Amino acid sequence: MPGSNDAVPVQLGPYELVERVATGGMAEVYLARRAGPHGFQKVVAVKRILPQLAKDVDFVAMFVDEARVCARLSHPNIVQVFDFGEEEGELYMAMEYVDGTTAARLIRAAATKGIELPLDACLHVALSVLRGLEYAHAARDEGGKPLSLVHRDVSPGNVLIDRSGAVKLTDFGIARAAELERRTDAGQLKGKLGYMSPEQVVGRELDARSDLFTLAIVLTEMILLRPLFSGGTELDVLMRIRDADLGAIDRAKDRVPDDLRAVLFRALAKDPMLRYANASAFASALEDIVRRRRLQVGPAKLAVWIERLGLAGSETVDPITGDVSRRTTAVLDIPTGKEESKDSGRTTSVDNPDVSPQVYTTREPDGTVRGPMSYPRLVELFATGKAGHKTIIAREGGRFKEAGAFPEIARFISSPALRWEDEFPKDATRRGAIDRRTLPTYIFELALARETGMLALVGGEHRKKIYLVEGVPEFVASTDKRELLGEHLIARGQVLRMEVEMALAMLPRFGGRIGDALVGLGVLRPIELFRAIHEQTQDRYISIFRWRAGEIGFVEGARSQEETFPLGVDPFDLIARGIRQGYAGAELQRLFAPIGETPIEPVPSPPVRIESFRLTDSESNVLRAVTRPVPLARLVAERCVHGEVEVEDVLRGVFLGLSCGLLSCEAWPGKP
Repeated sequence: MPGSNDAVPVQLGPYELVERVATGGMAEVYLARRAGPHGFQKVVAVKRILPQLAKDVDFVAMFVDEARVCARLSHPNIVQVFDFGEEEGELYMAMEYVDGTTAARLIRAAATKGIELPLDACLHVALSVLRGLEYAHAARDEGGKPLSLVHRDVSPGNVLIDRSGAVKLTDFGIARAAELERRTDAGQLKGKLGYMSPEQVVGRELDARSDLFTLAIVLTEMILLRPLFSGGTELDVLMRIRDADLGAIDRAKDRVPDDLRAVLFRALAKDPMLRYANASAFASALEDIVRRRRLQVGPAKLAVWIERLGLAGSETVDPITGDVSRRTTAVLDIPTGKEESKDSGRTTSVDNPDVSPQVYTTREPDGTVRGPMSYPRLVELFATGKAGHKTIIAREGGRFKEAGAFPEIARFISSPALRWEDEFPKDATRRGAIDRRTLPTYIFELALARETGMLALVGGEHRKKIYLVEGVPEFVASTDKRELLGEHLIARGQVLRMEVEMALAMLPRFGGRIGDALVGLGVLRPIELFRAIHEQTQDRYISIFRWRAGEIGFVEGARSQEETFPLGVDPFDLIARGIRQGYAGAELQRLFAPIGETPIEPVPSPPVRIESFRLTDSESNVLRAVTRPVPLARLVAERCVHGEVEVEDVLRGVFLGLSCGLLSCEAWPGKP
C-alpha cells in the first residue's frame, strides 16, 4: 500500500483505504478515495473504531452519537461528515479531508523554531473556531428543538488548518447534545488534560461557555507558544485549571497586549457567569481588537505561516488517480488514549506489588484484643477511630509495641486530621449540643466569617473533623466506614472491592494514601482520583446536616497538615445542598410548629446574595415572594395554591432563609 507498511483492509464499504494517517486509543483514520462513474474520484478521510474495540457497546454508542451529531452540522468552520456506514459489522464514518496541519502542530513548530506567530493569524484561527462553535451551539433538530450541543474537546489537535489557511473544528466524538444519552462511566475523562474548563475538571454539568474557556486556552497558547496550564503532576495541572490560574498570562505581559489580555481574562474566568455569554459575544470582542488595530485577518497570512514553518508539505494527492505520497496531514490529532479513554477491559498489574502478607493483633488500654487480622483491616481500625495512638500492636506473633513503632501506620498516628482522640477537643470554642433548628446557622456563621480552623462533631460512635480555610471545607475526616474513600469509590462503581483491597495492602509503598495506591496500580487515573476526592469531601461535609444528636465545636486556626485539594466551591451552595438533603418536609413542619402565626419578614440587607446559594427555582421564588411580614401558613397557601410548588419546597426555602439571615422571625431561635 502506498506510503504505509500497515496491513489494512483495501476496501471498506465503497471506500478504498489508501493510507492510515492517524491512530489512537479509540479510533484510527485513513486517507481514502471513493470511485464513481466516468473516472470520478473523491478523496475523503475515513474514521473507524479500532478492531479490538469494535464490539464494545459503549465505544460503538459514542461513535454512533458522533455520527448523528455531525450529520446535522454543515458549516465552513466544522469538518463535515459525508457518510456513515457498516461493512460486515464494522462501523465507519467518511469525513471531509483537510489537507494541511493542526493548531497543535503549528504551535509546536513555531515554538521549536523560536518564531512568534503574528497576532492576526492567531485571531483568524480563534474567530474561525468561534464561528463554528456559534453555529454548533445554536443547532436544532428536525423539529426545531435546540440540540444544546457542547463540544467538550476544543483543543489544538482538533483545530484543523488547510493549506489555504481555512480553519475547521473537528472531532465531536465526546460532544454532548441534550437529546443524546451519554454512555460514560462515573469519572470518565471528557476532554484532554490541559484543555478543560474548571467545571469540566470537577465533573459539573457543562454548557456552551465551557467551550469558550477551552478555546481561550488555545488562543492563549498560540500567543505564548507554551501551555497555559502546565508544570508538576497531572493533578497540579487539574488544580490550576480548576482555580483558573492565569499566572502564565501575567508573566508574559510583553507577549499579550493589554486589550487582548482583558478579553482572555474574561473568557478564562473561573465562574462561567463571568465569561462571555456565547461564542458571538466572544467573537465580537476579538473583532473589536481587529478593528482598533487595523489588522488584516484572513486565511492568506495564516497560509503563508504554514508554508514558512514547513507544515504544508510538498507532495500532493492526485484527485483523479488518488496516488498518495508522504506529506503533512491534518485529518485529526487522534489521542493515544492515555488521557481520553479508559480501556473497557481494565486490568491491574504491578511489576513488584509488595502486597503485605503480615498478620497483626491489637490491644486497647481496656484490655480489648482484636485479631489476628490483615493489614487492610488494621488500617480500617485506625481510619474509623476504633484504634488510636494508645493502641499497642503485635505483628506476626511478635511482642506488643506502641502503634507509633510501626512505619506502615505512622500516618494514622502522626496526622492531626486522622488521629482520633478519646475526648472532644479541649481547645474547642462555640461548643454545645447539636440543635437541628440552629445547626445550619452555626455552619453558615463560620462560612460568613470566613473562619479557618477545625469543626469537630461527635455523636455516639461517629466523629467528624472538617478543616475550613476561609470558610470553605478543605479536608474532611470521618470515622464512618461508609465515608472512607475506598467505600466511596466502590459505592459509585468506579472500582472493584478487590482493587481497593489490593491498594490497601500496598499503602506502605504509597505513604498510607489509598488514592495514590489506586493510581499507582493503574486502577484510577489522576483526574478520576481528583474528582473522587472532590465529591467525597463534599459528601462528607453535606452529611453533617443529617446529624440529629451529638456535640459540636470549633478549634480556631487548626490545620489538617494533609495534602489537600481545596474544593473551590461556594460554601453557601454547600449549605443549601445540605439543607436540601438533610431536612425532609415532615421534620421541617415540626421545627416550624413553635412559631405559630408569628410573621416571617424579609431582611432589607441580607448578609449574602440569594444567588450565592444556587437554589432551585421553587426555593428562590419562595424567598423572593416574602416582601412583607406574612405568617408561614399564609405563605404556604399563597405559594401552593395552584399546585405548581410543593409544600416542602416552601418550608425548605423559608428554613434556609431564616438559618442564613435572608429572612427573620421573632419566634425563631437566634444564633446558636
